[in-house]
Amino acid sequence: MEILFYRYNSICEPDIIQVFNSFGITVHTEEMEMYDKHTTPKQCAEKLTEWITEHSLAFVFSINFFPAISYTCNRFKIPYVCWSVDSPVPELFSNALKNEWNRVFLFDRAQYEMFRSVNPQHIFYLPLATNIKRWENVILAMQDEDFAKYDSDVSFVGSLYTEKCRYDQLLQKQSSSDTHVISKYTQGFVDGLIETQLQTYGYNFIADTLTDRIIREIADSDPNFYSGNDTYTNADRYLVAHQYIGIKLAAVERERTLNRLAKHFRVTLYTRSDTSTLNGVDCRGGVNTLTEMPKVFHASRINLNITMRPIETGLSLRIWDVLGCGGFLLTNYQAEIPEYFEIGRDLETYESMEELEQKIQYYLTHEEERIEIAINGYEKVAAYHTWEQRITEMIRILSK
Repeated sequence: MEILFYRYNSICEPDIIQVFNSFGITVHTEEMEMYDKHTTPKQCAEKLTEWITEHSLAFVFSINFFPAISYTCNRFKIPYVCWSVDSPVPELFSNALKNEWNRVFLFDRAQYEMFRSVNPQHIFYLPLATNIKRWENVILAMQDEDFAKYDSDVSFVGSLYTEKCRYDQLLQKQSSSDTHVISKYTQGFVDGLIETQLQTYGYNFIADTLTDRIIREIADSDPNFYSGNDTYTNADRYLVAHQYIGIKLAAVERERTLNRLAKHFRVTLYTRSDTSTLNGVDCRGGVNTLTEMPKVFHASRINLNITMRPIETGLSLRIWDVLGCGGFLLTNYQAEIPEYFEIGRDLETYESMEELEQKIQYYLTHEEERIEIAINGYEKVAAYHTWEQRITEMIRILSK
């Protein structure tokens, strides 16, 4: 069996390719979008057409949804299999999502429930996973100096989203040009909405709360706002809530959380984001995903996960990877966690800043209990939540 893997450099692509190969599947890769982020849909379709006409492909695969691939596969009647690992994915609003030859897998159940009715026979729910064998190879080779280097009471690996915050970029742009496309009223409303959402865990109410005026102001102020020329419904409310306010919320939440914890605990941050607004946090720059990140997860006493709110119910890749590295995980509560893990046995969760601080204090002084939970979490993902098991489930669904 031959497949084409259309890559754009997602961190989980090498693991999935490895699993396909281990299953005896010949994987061809198209990598032009890895090196040219300005690749057009036309260029994508033309390149894909070459692959399809020159090879006998069982299906085309990608991480996240590409309308150009969907349309091309539909024209040639070849299954297009994709798996979302992000949220939001604006391309899911494309009319291409309705195509008959799609096989779309979504990792967030709320995301799945939102889009399933668009193409109910060809959209499926499938959570993410981790690569136990890859992490074991790194962790078993760790030396004393590695444990000393990555030792931390509380560590966080990830973006602060300040460099990805389009809402802030719009405000800075209009400030420098002395215009006010986004009114003071809208800015105040968004600030208040963020403050309220920060106090609420387990339910995202931003999209339902936005008024048409606020949606229009934010959408009209960005010349690069996602175009709706080929959409089956108006996506403006969803995009403003998740791509603009949701990312801003993530930036505020991560900055405040880290600053608050650093007043009481030894907090280490690994990020390539601007850290100038942080105080008392040990900021060490980014780490290599495959060679350094697993060492951080394994050597840290507590690994903190702060899920960005656009991921409404699902489990981000970070959750699976921390557990897969044998790390103790303390994460914000997500509705899908109890479906896969026992809270307090496999991992720990928090639903307020006060609870987060209390649990950090508790587990830093209860080492045996913390280590036991880390072991339980590792054993759970090793037994039930590897990429091999997920791809097996995917192929089972495809075979139907």
